[in-house]
Amino acid sequence: MNLPELGAFLRTRRDRIRPAEVGLPTGTRRRVPGLRREEVAQLAGLSADYYTELERGSAKSGVQPSAQTLAALARALRLNGDERDHLFHLAERPVPPSAHGPSAHVQPALLGLLDRLSNTPARVITDLHETLVENDLARTLLGGSPMGRGPAASFVYRWFTDPRAREIYPPEDHAYHSRVFVADLQAAAARRGRDAEVAKMIAGLRRRSEEFAALWDTHDVAVRRVDHKRIIHPLLGVIELDCYNLLSEDGRQRLLWFTAPPGSRGAEQLELLSVVGTQELGVTEGQPAEGP
Repeated sequence: MNLPELGAFLRTRRDRIRPAEVGLPTGTRRRVPGLRREEVAQLAGLSADYYTELERGSAKSGVQPSAQTLAALARALRLNGDERDHLFHLAERPVPPSAHGPSAHVQPALLGLLDRLSNTPARVITDLHETLVENDLARTLLGGSPMGRGPAASFVYRWFTDPRAREIYPPEDHAYHSRVFVADLQAAAARRGRDAEVAKMIAGLRRRSEEFAALWDTHDVAVRRVDHKRIIHPLLGVIELDCYNLLSEDGRQRLLWFTAPPGSRGAEQLELLSVVGTQELGVTEGQPAEGP
């Protein structure tokens, strides 16, 4: 691991980012235009001391950043694809896939928009419905997303294989959501071509779910861009929201956010989400029944 080069690279990337770009106040007492070390640590979910040692690049510190830490730093520093790969190479870690999986590199444009959606639930997901990053309101509304890799990281996969995933929507809406999920997955599978991950996921779903197999064989296809949802929240009841999707250029990632018409009950419930908070929402998406 080339710690001196890694530290120098992190420092130069930090220096080029302006606080306003990541939603931080500019202030009047800044000595440098870029981010402070503690601000990068905060954005990446690391301790300030750990990040400082990492940036200093001293072998004596014994720091060994994990792939998860590197992915968090790449997001915090708004690295593009080449820069993200370079960061992993300097740390001598395998470069993760760029478009899918929990370690995927979130496209900076989508991440920048997510930062500006502080008053509405929003998350960036892959075309296989794996959550890459989300804001606090999204976790409050939907519950936290699962960690790890594999098909179970996909909400679509859990929808057809784990009954608990369906508790987030009223039973009378389940058939509709099943059709929408499968049509969207058809589009993703065609776009990816001969992708082993998608093929494995589809094969597993066909084995485990007769409903999925029947819907898949209809060959209906439609990329989900806008939808109206009724979401069951354990404290606020059923919340009716409009769900919008902004797709990346290659279609493999999308920014998903929820809104409601001004003055509607849904809008009032969204305002209450920030009051509810996430203290009791320690479950995965689609599992809100036992308390959020």
